[in-house]
Amino acid sequence: MFSIPTIDMVKTGQNIVRLREKQGLSVKDLQDIFGFTTPQAIYKWQHGTTLPTVDNLIVLATIFHIHIDDILVVDNVADASETKVSEDLKNNDNAQMKISA
Repeated sequence: MFSIPTIDMVKTGQNIVRLREKQGLSVKDLQDIFGFTTPQAIYKWQHGTTLPTVDNLIVLATIFHIHIDDILVVDNVADASETKVSEDLKNNDNAQMKISA
């Protein structure tokens, strides 16, 4: 079965809160580490409104002493267009066979 993984932003945000608290860090501590003038980006991460950029994920993973994969919460969701993709591939293969014949 063909599935497309998606990042659950809310659960990832909850995970960031949990990991931050586990390390005994405040939002202000993270703000200072990242050099942000305001804590808004961190709050957006924690609420699942936005995700940290890849470079910020690397910093978070370093701070939390974990891998990036341990920060992100990924759900595997079946692609509703799987049948269409399969049909398109099959049609493309048939078209190539006709051309080469």
